[in-house]
Amino acid sequence: MSTILASPIFATPQGRTILIRSCQGFEELDACVQLQIDVWGYSDGDVIPRRVFIVTQKIGGQVLGAFDVTDGTPDTYDNLIGFAMGLPAVRPSRQEDRRPEPYLHSHMLAVRAGYRNTGIGRRLKLAQREDAVARGFQLMEWTFDPLEVKNSFLNIHRLGAIVRRYTSNFYGVSSSRLQGGLPTDRLHAEWWMQSERVEAILSGVPAAPLDIQQTILVPHAIGTWKSSTEDQAHALAVQTENRIRLQEAFARGLAIIDFRTDAEGNGIFGLGPWEEPTSPQR
Repeated sequence: MSTILASPIFATPQGRTILIRSCQGFEELDACVQLQIDVWGYSDGDVIPRRVFIVTQKIGGQVLGAFDVTDGTPDTYDNLIGFAMGLPAVRPSRQEDRRPEPYLHSHMLAVRAGYRNTGIGRRLKLAQREDAVARGFQLMEWTFDPLEVKNSFLNIHRLGAIVRRYTSNFYGVSSSRLQGGLPTDRLHAEWWMQSERVEAILSGVPAAPLDIQQTILVPHAIGTWKSSTEDQAHALAVQTENRIRLQEAFARGLAIIDFRTDAEGNGIFGLGPWEEPTSPQR
C-alpha cells in the first residue's frame, strides 16, 4: 500500500501559507466553536461546545485546525481559518465473525469565508486520513447534504468516497442558514481510505472504468433556491424527488460511485455496483 501524505504546510493559489495540525488548548477549541457560528449561523442549540471538542480529543478523536501563517505570525487561535472534527466509532460487522468494526466518524469540517475553494477542505480531509490510517482505521464516514454540489464533488470525485445510504431529516430542524429551512436530508459517505479506488484517485492514477447504471441530477441553481423564500418550494421539490430516486437505487444494491458537473454547473450523481473491501490493501 502506498500512503498519500497530507503535507502539514502548503500554499493556497492565492499565496496564503496554511499549516494543519491538532488544535491545542482552550482558546483554539473556543475558536472552533466560534467558527461554527460564523460558517453556519448556528443558534446555541446546534453549536458543538468546547467541552465536546475536549472529550473528542481525550477519547481518541481528532480536532485538526488549519492556521494561516502567511505573515510569519504564531499559529494560534487568532489564525484559525478551518477545522475538522472526527470521533472514533464502531459499526456491526459485515464479516462472518460478527465482531464490531471500528471506524472514524468525521462529524464536522468548516472553512472560513474567504478561504473556501482553495483546497483547504481537501487538505484537512487528507490530514484526517493520514492520522486515521496511522492508527489502523480502514474506514472513515461522514454525512453531507445531497443538494450541495461542491461538497458532493469533493467527497466523491476528489476524495473517492462512495455512498450507499440516505437518511431523511437526519438532524431534524436546523438553525443553519445554509439549510434554507429544508429537511436535513443527508447522504452517508464511506471513505475506504486504503482501497485501490481511493489510492488511485488521490494519486491521480487513472482508475478502472466505472459501470454507471443510473444518473441523478442536482440543478446548479439549487443553492440560490434554498436561500430564497420565493424559490424554496423548487428546492424542496428537487430534494423530495432525488430522495426517492436515491433510496430506490440504494435498495436495488447500487451505490454512488461518481459525481460530475456539466457545462451548466449542474451536479450529476453516477450510480453503479460497488463491493466493500474486506481487509486493508497492502
